[in-house]
Amino acid sequence: MLQQQINRSPDLKRLRDEGFEIEVKGGYLITHHIPYVNGNREIKFGKLVSTLSLNNDVTIKPDNHVISFMGEYPCNNDGSIITAIQHSGQQNQALFDGIIINFSFSNKPPNGYDNYYDKVVRYAEIISAPAKSIDKTVTAKTFKVIVDGEDESVFNYIDSNSSRANNYQLNSKFKGQRIAIIGLGGTGSYILDFVAKTPVEEILLFDSDEFLQHNAFRAPGAASIEDLHKRLKKVDYYKEIYSQMRKGIKPYSEKITENNIELLRGLSYVFICIDNNSARSMIISNLKNFGITFIDAGLGVNVVDENLIGQLRVTVGTPAKYDHIPNRIGSATMEDDEYATNIQIADLNALNALRSVVKWKKLSGFYQDLKQEFNSTYTINTSQLINEDFIE
Repeated sequence: MLQQQINRSPDLKRLRDEGFEIEVKGGYLITHHIPYVNGNREIKFGKLVSTLSLNNDVTIKPDNHVISFMGEYPCNNDGSIITAIQHSGQQNQALFDGIIINFSFSNKPPNGYDNYYDKVVRYAEIISAPAKSIDKTVTAKTFKVIVDGEDESVFNYIDSNSSRANNYQLNSKFKGQRIAIIGLGGTGSYILDFVAKTPVEEILLFDSDEFLQHNAFRAPGAASIEDLHKRLKKVDYYKEIYSQMRKGIKPYSEKITENNIELLRGLSYVFICIDNNSARSMIISNLKNFGITFIDAGLGVNVVDENLIGQLRVTVGTPAKYDHIPNRIGSATMEDDEYATNIQIADLNALNALRSVVKWKKLSGFYQDLKQEFNSTYTINTSQLINEDFIE
């Protein structure tokens, strides 16, 4: 976190100004050089690690009173452990870049902590007191300023949700990925909404259509009348929205054809969300040649007895398995798919987008994938979920 961002939070600025060696990274506040006594009555130095509650990158009241610690268990000056702050056993949980949570402590004031200055100072006092009783010169106040490294975050503000959810390390599995979403209709736009909230490096958007009034009813969020008057290309409309949150959105207001298919070469994953089977077939054929993993989201809906019925399909192709594709994805354009008309079913779009994104996260190692299916269908009227096509 840049030092000017610390300046915007009075509690963090006060910690730094008083000499505490603080660093903000990945939604955590790290206070370095905390003196403590270990079980052998030796003076050591550890780190306090706290999640951060932020609004507009400015701290608000801490969401909890617990703090984590990197180091051996702090002890009294006789080598006995400090029991007053015991919270959990040894954890040894890696967060990032050499920061490991070894223990967590609990010391709760009647009304909790009002700010991070009070929280850090209180824990530092408890943990450091035995060390100071042995050596009065030891201190947590080094006045050392942590030099900001190059800001590599794709987000325009800190992802404090990852620290609160304790999955910052898992989210790092998406870093460096370059993703393409082909087709920004209902399903593709919801896929973008989910993928944009992960730290992938780039998201390439492909769609030649304008964002019009009917699109607003099967897209994330709520488009304003002013947005509709602009008649932006879909890719430009979504870039404008999601660039408020992150970097790396690259719009291409064109369809993928044989003439520009090379734009997909070297990508990490490709989401295919189009209803033109011949175009889909051409794209998949080239992705197979490129050795790129793709996730194809298909949705077929028909009217029967004044109800909608149909299936949601998610089909995956990877360099390890492409042989099932001809049986799952047709090459001829379908004529009787009511979904190709203007039926508004944003819920189905969002559901299939979610299924596609969960599968991508499994492929990335974020979620455990015990089945490792390459084709999955959900039938609307029976709520039946069928997983098929496994590596033998």
